[in-house]
Amino acid sequence: MRTRITRGIIRRAVASVAALGLVATMAACGGGDDEAGGASAAVTAEGTDDGSELTLWTRAPLELQAKALVEAYNKSHKNQVKLTIVPNDDYVAKVGAAAGSGDLPDLFAADIVYVPNWTKAGLFSDMTERIGLLPYADKINQGHVTAGTYEDKKYVLPFVLDLSVMFWNKKLYQEAGLDPEKGPTTLDEYREHALAIQKLNKPDTYGTYFGGNCGGCGVFTWFPMVWASGEEVMDAEGTKSLLDGAAAQKVYATFRQMQEGGAIHPGSKDDTGATWVAAFQEGKIGVMPYPATLLPTAAKTVDVGVGPIPGVSGGASTFLGGDGIGISKDSKKNDQAWNFLAWLTSEAGQVDVLAANDSTVARTDLADNQYSAKDPRVATVNKVAGAPQSKTPFAVNFQQAFNAPGSPWVTLFRNQVYGDAGALANDNAAVSGVLGQ
Repeated sequence: MRTRITRGIIRRAVASVAALGLVATMAACGGGDDEAGGASAAVTAEGTDDGSELTLWTRAPLELQAKALVEAYNKSHKNQVKLTIVPNDDYVAKVGAAAGSGDLPDLFAADIVYVPNWTKAGLFSDMTERIGLLPYADKINQGHVTAGTYEDKKYVLPFVLDLSVMFWNKKLYQEAGLDPEKGPTTLDEYREHALAIQKLNKPDTYGTYFGGNCGGCGVFTWFPMVWASGEEVMDAEGTKSLLDGAAAQKVYATFRQMQEGGAIHPGSKDDTGATWVAAFQEGKIGVMPYPATLLPTAAKTVDVGVGPIPGVSGGASTFLGGDGIGISKDSKKNDQAWNFLAWLTSEAGQVDVLAANDSTVARTDLADNQYSAKDPRVATVNKVAGAPQSKTPFAVNFQQAFNAPGSPWVTLFRNQVYGDAGALANDNAAVSGVLGQ
């Protein structure tokens, strides 16, 4: 979610697919029989484990989870998966080039915000029937499944989830006279807690932090505040921005008030996402929305409290980010590739590998497990993932509208915190303009 790939790269990648006629109709063909005998007529829930070699690509931020999953699968199956880790900034271009030449791997993961583009372009094979055969299909994270659904066909399953939650420093809370076991449950409490930390007047210590020049950071942590309030950030088609609504305006006002009160770390203003989590890990921040995947890292240096991101009057939400995974249109081993995906979503993959390595499970029925039971904070993260207001937003032009450097969304929230708050109507219209292209 926090990827920053330029608009030009994405357009070139998708254009290279379209130029060679690799349109959505190919995705439907990819799930059928093929000359190499990869896909059989009888689709089964478990797929085929016959000693085939499978190829899998993923981007570098997921290296630890991907290696753990592949190692566990290879040890327990005849099929063997060959994993390729691609540098984050090269991933979109590499996938686009491979799609254009017909050389995609059997399986590949994708940042969830790119999935709608790649699904529409026909890069994945149809898995609708296969997913439907899984006995726990309705327990799988539906945000990722929906993002990978095109024309009522399902092409993607969750690979690794990345959630946004609220972190607070228990030591600083205690020093400020706050309850260290209770984080903010409303936006007003968030502001009050941050200002209380600021009043400690500790050197280089601030109430809160945010990626003030990072579009991806903003959607990851601010959108949930709107959702928790019962409102939306876009229309259902992902073509119109609703970021001028009452809840969104409350979010902006909260941050502007914290800025005016001196509670926002000054480094926030120009942070493009490269260092936006560092100050908290150094024990210098009281409370802030944070990536749940970094709990093990932050907990090494800070006594961390964890809770859901609240809305105006309460509620709970998260941005269900991370990566989805599917079988490519070029694979000749669909049944074998499905065997890996079926295992990935099983208890063996979700609990014995992901949960065991402090990653969030992608099934609501596995949220409570022997690993989450050891740390209530992990259990909280898993429960937040299943909260009714937790979402994965859908928009074909999501990257251009929100994540890209200098996107209209970045302009909007910077104006609301640091600049001309009266520009909201025009700035919101600019976001809609890109979404609707």
